[in-house]
Amino acid sequence: MCRENKCMIPPLSSHLFFHNHQIPPSHISQHLSASCLLQKLHLLPKMRRRCVRETLVYLTSAIIVLNCCCMVAAEAVTCSGIVPMVYRNDKISITDFGGVGDGRRLNTKAFEEAIYRIKHLKRRGGTLLYIPPGVYLTESFNLTSRMTLYLARGAVIKATQRTENWPLIAPLPSYGRGRERPGGRYMSFIHGEGLHDVIITGENGTIDGQGGVWWNMWRKRTLRFTRPNLIEFKDSKHIIISNVIFKNSAFWNIHPVYCSHVVIRHVTILAPHDSPNTDGIDPDSSSHVCIEDSFISTGDDLVAVKSGWDEYGIKYGRPSSDITIRRIVGSSPFAGIAVGSETSGSVYNVLAEHITLKNMGVGIHLKTNIGRGGIIKNITISDVYMVNVRKGIKIAADVGDHPDENYNPNALPVLKQVRIRNVRGKKVQQAGLIIGLKNSPFTDVCLSNINLYGYPRPRYVPWKCSYVRGGAIQVRPSPCSNLIHSGSCPN
Repeated sequence: MCRENKCMIPPLSSHLFFHNHQIPPSHISQHLSASCLLQKLHLLPKMRRRCVRETLVYLTSAIIVLNCCCMVAAEAVTCSGIVPMVYRNDKISITDFGGVGDGRRLNTKAFEEAIYRIKHLKRRGGTLLYIPPGVYLTESFNLTSRMTLYLARGAVIKATQRTENWPLIAPLPSYGRGRERPGGRYMSFIHGEGLHDVIITGENGTIDGQGGVWWNMWRKRTLRFTRPNLIEFKDSKHIIISNVIFKNSAFWNIHPVYCSHVVIRHVTILAPHDSPNTDGIDPDSSSHVCIEDSFISTGDDLVAVKSGWDEYGIKYGRPSSDITIRRIVGSSPFAGIAVGSETSGSVYNVLAEHITLKNMGVGIHLKTNIGRGGIIKNITISDVYMVNVRKGIKIAADVGDHPDENYNPNALPVLKQVRIRNVRGKKVQQAGLIIGLKNSPFTDVCLSNINLYGYPRPRYVPWKCSYVRGGAIQVRPSPCSNLIHSGSCPN
């Protein structure tokens, strides 16, 4: 289709737009592998040279468009459809019940009365509780089924720092006691038990746990019971948490336990890096959980999949399964993506992909211990980028404490069918450490296409492995001989 005077080929602009995605020249240049051909064009007659050049440019444009199609398709992948968003026709405001957003007046009664109204009037399709801009100080409170808690932009629900009247609840049966202290535990700031069809969303309003007073009690060892989570749903289903900022949790931030069909996406979770045990999202003995498109910067693991603690978790026997973690960006002195260490009820079918980590303790951490029992199986982690990390990949069976002296040291964990692939890292002090158990070695652990660039010697620490079998393909720096010679990765 080349002609001497003009070509029917679209020009290649300095920036390409596709479905509102701007593709800069630096991205385009990655696809110009035909440059070596272009350099040879002077050997052809002038007219043919022009035709070939324009044809190559056209083909390059087509490649870019096809690549953009792939990018858009990848961005469209979501697991959030497991819980459809529900729009409520019935709407009330916290101010209808005397709520005042001045940051000083206690609004516990307003929240209790508003939620009582939702629970007992039972409007068809449920009710939306609107929180307008302002700072609403309150004690902890319970949600109810078929409700939406909606935080407007500029709305803050803030926990009181008066801890003496904080309600206590029973320990989780899969833990047998509070995670920190024997006995009960403080109820989460916003709590839901035995619920269905609950949504926490809005316009990036904030839920602030004001955890500093709790962190100080932990540091001074004056805690009487286990600190409260910021949000906990127990024995609940069809839960959506989206478009909200969570900050300064006293303990774990978002804790769905014994739940199914939970979607957590487009959230921001913030806590100082020195705040103790402020995990971001901890799905616990829960199934069909979707965690996507969120930023997490806390003092502990960004996302940690759990399923009960030693003999109590083994007895309760409820696994975590079918969990997807996708497009998470974050920072922490502990782990980015974690399984465990409380895995006594077993963990199956976890997919984590497209994860970006910076300034981490451990990038990917699968952790368990003797006495845990349970099976960790079918874990896939892919497309991870990390920078400035102490350990890139850690899989270990010597992590975590025990609830009491009654754990069974012969209850050994089983870890198998782990796939970690497409991982890139810079400033990684140690690429990996895999420590299984002599009487329960890790099996079928496959690493592929991994490049974790470390520091120049002597700061670089080589891989360390024991009691593991599996395979490794295109892993740099070269992993342990246990993986290179003990097996192969499936296609």
